[in-house]
Amino acid sequence: MAFRKTLLPLLLLSLATTPFAAAQASSHHGKRLVVIDQDADGPGDSSMESMLMLLNDPTVEVLGITIESGDGWNEECVAHTLRMLELTGHTNVPVFHGSSFPLINSQAASRRWEELYGHMGYKGAWTESWPADNTVARVAPHGPYVIPPMREGKPTIQAGEGVAATFLTRIVHEHPHKVSILALGPVTNLALAIRLDDSFASLAKDLTFQAGGFSPSVTLNAAGKPDEFSNQILDSPRMAFNIRWDPEAAHIVLTAPWPHITLVTEDATYGVRFTPELMQQITAANSLAATYISTYGSDKFPMWDDIAAAIWLDPSLATTTRTVAVDVDLDRGANYGATLSWTPENQPHLGEPTVTAVLAVDAPKIRKLLLEDISRPSR
Repeated sequence: MAFRKTLLPLLLLSLATTPFAAAQASSHHGKRLVVIDQDADGPGDSSMESMLMLLNDPTVEVLGITIESGDGWNEECVAHTLRMLELTGHTNVPVFHGSSFPLINSQAASRRWEELYGHMGYKGAWTESWPADNTVARVAPHGPYVIPPMREGKPTIQAGEGVAATFLTRIVHEHPHKVSILALGPVTNLALAIRLDDSFASLAKDLTFQAGGFSPSVTLNAAGKPDEFSNQILDSPRMAFNIRWDPEAAHIVLTAPWPHITLVTEDATYGVRFTPELMQQITAANSLAATYISTYGSDKFPMWDDIAAAIWLDPSLATTTRTVAVDVDLDRGANYGATLSWTPENQPHLGEPTVTAVLAVDAPKIRKLLLEDISRPSR
């Protein structure tokens, strides 16, 4: 412990003297600072849209994008992100390779869990066959170091030097209490940063994490017939993928000393779809981001990451919130990776944080915000 606390400040000081660090330190002009932690599995779902919302927003400075496996494998997610930045005019934003695998969980352990407790419809990069009701074209399952042919073409720019965890620790030391962390995938990178640097979470401004499930059946009943995506989790309502991929990492992240955590839950995403009408409006817009989405995107997915990005941009878009203590079930039983929650007066006080859980959102206003940001010229 003493070695780590002595060595890390020297490492951060040396990194802070690089040309990149100097440029970052002088270019913010009062903008909100954010790092996006993401499992950007191609241009079809909401991962790229959510990043472009922030990249194009004039009030925001994206300091970097850290990638990990989840919906797709780390290597391919980095490639898709780099290519998106090229096509949309944001090549000044660095992208960092993160973790390819969870801290403890594994594909073999996931298969064994299914033998004991039943089939999981969606397992991200571990998915070996898509559910029978799947109607959206997906990349065929493949190994962790394979990058399938990319519809948008291969990137010509490279990822940043170093790994995600060291970038994360460095950036909060450069801008203490000013950098928001927007976690839109499993949080393995954040857990590694927390274990690398005891002060990482406390030096951040806040954490917004798209994860967790509470009572989605209530939302689904209000939204109408469940679609193929909500069906994947309806029978196990507390199993949210961004936690289930790496439950131990989620526990480490949730119990770290962040100044504030906003949990944008699965409940908030049910019934909030990227509509054909929205795609038509984006197609009509004259911007690089709009061209990218209209060419390579899809109007068939829920707006998972878009919602979290929108809530970070404008918290008033949350129409139902709950103050609740949360943690993750780490027992290797039927509920491994499930969201645990308590009212604050009933929590066990074993390190679980009190968070603002977003349970419902203003979908029309979120679509409007997405359209506004995507339609802007690249900065």
